[in-house]
Amino acid sequence: MNRIVTVEQAVEIVSFGFLHGAPPPAHLTLDLRHHFRDPHVSPELRYMTARDEQVRTAVLDTSGIADLIEAAAHAVAAFTAGPVAGTVTVAVGCAGGRHRAATVAMALAELLTTAGRDVALHHRDIGEPVVQR
Repeated sequence: MNRIVTVEQAVEIVSFGFLHGAPPPAHLTLDLRHHFRDPHVSPELRYMTARDEQVRTAVLDTSGIADLIEAAAHAVAAFTAGPVAGTVTVAVGCAGGRHRAATVAMALAELLTTAGRDVALHHRDIGEPVVQR
């Protein structure tokens, strides 16, 4: 009898800013620029990052964000259910990569880790200077 062995696939999540370069290669890319308010427009949040609670709260309280994170987790599950083993990469981008993308990437990583996935999280542009627009 043939046995099918399933291998738990790792997930890599990369947050980035479109204004700092091209998106990283990924199986799934979330572009947050046009559908979700940018905390950058609030002077008190502009120079903060997703490492600050105020930024995370502002982003996670945005209508639609929780649904997007949940949908992304389902998409990751679909990719990892495929027959080919290997790391599944999710890129999460916004304008500068400091607020929305990093927060959503962190929340997605937490959700997937809680579900038992092996997750690596990288913030490509969180330390880049604030882009003056």
